[in-house]
Amino acid sequence: MNELTLTTPALLFSAISLLLLAYTNRFLAYASVVRNLHMHYKENPDAMIVGQIQNLRKRLALTRTMQLLGIGSLLLCVLCMFLVYIDQQLAAEIIFGIALVMLIISLAISVREIQISVKALDLHLSDMEL
Repeated sequence: MNELTLTTPALLFSAISLLLLAYTNRFLAYASVVRNLHMHYKENPDAMIVGQIQNLRKRLALTRTMQLLGIGSLLLCVLCMFLVYIDQQLAAEIIFGIALVMLIISLAISVREIQISVKALDLHLSDMEL
């Protein structure tokens, strides 16, 4: 393996930052939907709204996990850079590997969350089909 330099973990900063921005936007959109559903449920309790709320609860949990893993990956990249700076090469390589694994898991969870979201939208669209 080539020696890890300060620039290697720094390359992930922009990618992870954009991912975190996307995750945060998704979270804020879900928060808005939850507030609207809550208001509708208070006015007219409906089993369909309860099902939507359960679906959103699952998607929010996945989004929270995605965010935590993304933030953890970013923190480990910073720690990796510090370890390279103080010439702790082996520790830096291990930490960088963990950061990459966390990022991979975050992306995999994102794929799962998107699948759940698409299924929920398909249910809404099926209501409009004849």
